Amino acid sequence: MAELITLARPYAKAAFELALQDSTLDKWSGMIGLSAAVAGEPGVSSVLNSPSLSSSQIADAFIGVCGDDLDEKGKNFVSLLAENKRLVLLPEISSLFETLKANQEMSVDVEITTAFEISSDVSNKLAQALKDRLKREILLTTNVDQSLIGGAVIRAGDNVIDSSVRGKLSKLAESMNS
Repeated sequence: MAELITLARPYAKAAFELALQDSTLDKWSGMIGLSAAVAGEPGVSSVLNSPSLSSSQIADAFIGVCGDDLDEKGKNFVSLLAENKRLVLLPEISSLFETLKANQEMSVDVEITTAFEISSDVSNKLAQALKDRLKREILLTTNVDQSLIGGAVIRAGDNVIDSSVRGKLSKLAESMNS
């Protein structure tokens, strides 16, 4: 896993710097996200690893699948990845690109999972509290998972706050067993 991220990092940084220079972060985010989704398809991954096809044939086929959603620079990026046999890294490149973009925009995706539906007033208060604490814009999504029994699990980037009843019961059982 770490090796893939290590290989993907220079491509993600290069794409990010180009997008930042051209003020097209959202456009590049969409292009790389689409490309990552295409690369992740089982049928496509078999073509990407085909030894009988040249890198230009693979790039042309990949660009053909993406269609008009890739601009000229996006097509060049895909061709470069194909030439270096790195198209399989697109999911990691996309993830790293989104992290760089979020850091640039000072935003973070936050997912709140609760046992019961919460009101928009409560979610707005949570978003404001997280914004004050993390000093970033909050892109909030909420989910319901009744297996939590009560409480909530908040995921903000790499941070996880588990204040669910299920989580507390698990910690209690773990401490009793040790």
